[in-house]
Amino acid sequence: MTDPASTDHLNAARAALAEAMALHEQGDLEGAEAGYRHVLAQGYRATDVLPLLAGLLGRLTRPEDALAAWDQLLGIEPDHAVALHEKGLTLHWLGRTAEAIATLERACAVDPDNATAIGNLAVVLADAGRNLDALRQFRRALALQPDNLHLRHQVRRLGSSSVPFWHIPMMNDAPRNDAFEAAIKAAIAVTGPDARVLDIGAGSGLLSLMAARAGARNVVACEMEPMIAEMAQQIVALNGYADRITVHARPSTELAVGAELDAPADILVSEILSSDLLTEKVLDTFEDAHRRLLAPEAIVIPRAASAMGCLVASENLADYSFVGEVSGFDLSPFTAFAPQRLPVHGTMTGWERLSDDLELVRLDLTQKKHDATLARLNIPVTASGRAIGIVQWMHIDLWDGVSFDNHPDRYTDGGWLQILHSFPEPIEVEAGQTLDIAVGHDRITLILLPLA
Repeated sequence: MTDPASTDHLNAARAALAEAMALHEQGDLEGAEAGYRHVLAQGYRATDVLPLLAGLLGRLTRPEDALAAWDQLLGIEPDHAVALHEKGLTLHWLGRTAEAIATLERACAVDPDNATAIGNLAVVLADAGRNLDALRQFRRALALQPDNLHLRHQVRRLGSSSVPFWHIPMMNDAPRNDAFEAAIKAAIAVTGPDARVLDIGAGSGLLSLMAARAGARNVVACEMEPMIAEMAQQIVALNGYADRITVHARPSTELAVGAELDAPADILVSEILSSDLLTEKVLDTFEDAHRRLLAPEAIVIPRAASAMGCLVASENLADYSFVGEVSGFDLSPFTAFAPQRLPVHGTMTGWERLSDDLELVRLDLTQKKHDATLARLNIPVTASGRAIGIVQWMHIDLWDGVSFDNHPDRYTDGGWLQILHSFPEPIEVEAGQTLDIAVGHDRITLILLPLA
């Protein structure tokens, strides 16, 4: 026989839940919260009420309270997939990223076909800087929902965001590629196919593939961006050289002889030079390789790189480098914050040459140690004008008779731009005079400054 008191209690709880849900539907969130908590206090349908309460608390921008509700539900059903998913998102909202990732991973393990949960895990991984793991999760979600345009966009966005815009045109730069391959072939012809080749900053794996095609049987490549390294591994396999080339997803500073390399490398190939030579920590990388990873007489490609340049005038570029009177106000002090280095395209930017070409700084990459340098350079002025700085490009020495440069007068279709090194303020110069500048480097940037 049913206990009348129990029936009355049950009916009252049902009525309270119905009233709370009606208030929720009407937008009275505070009233609905009180109703849900009253129902929970009656011990009625907690696993159904707690998700409603937690969602409501989220809408009220009370993530800590929402988290407590999800935890209460998980205390009843530890593998509640929705609760795990929503708890993970709430933790992410609160900035507790590591906990959010662990909780979302658990949600995806409980419900492995939930593309939404997998996609959200990918988002949190990307926010944590774990781009390769994020990309793998986005691909996993896309396999479940191949027509999901949002997921397709995220896969493409994440991949492209890890690669600088200039990387594709650099890969398509035939003169650069031909010069590097000529040097690599010459080196392997000298050392023989058993020479150990080390490729630092492998990118797509192109230089490693060139070495293997030239006959090298043992090529070790490293690429510090895991997503790019994974792609390089795929490209190496696609082209049939997986038996000769090993790609490691780590910087060269984490390689070791006796681990990733079975012996010191006989040939180093590396294309980590930036448009202004130094900003990719090229000196640190080469010095570390000489010290730990290379044989004493190892061949280095490239073996030297020079910063070339000329004095220039340009009203267009001056507007990027200096500020004076604006709307009747003197804003000239703000020039102190102007960029010292401005990428330019020699054939697409209007500027006038005020001097002949000069070698500014030369790096001998076969040296085992590089100190910061600073010297005085006298620049003969060949045309009068308002000098705003020096346009600088590169000349790379790869092998005897093999070189490459991105001279602004003839380099139009590659990935390297030229760099305007702006002066602190414009300088009026006259043809026939000499302008003295300080030239050198601090190991990570070029120094080009006019001397009083």
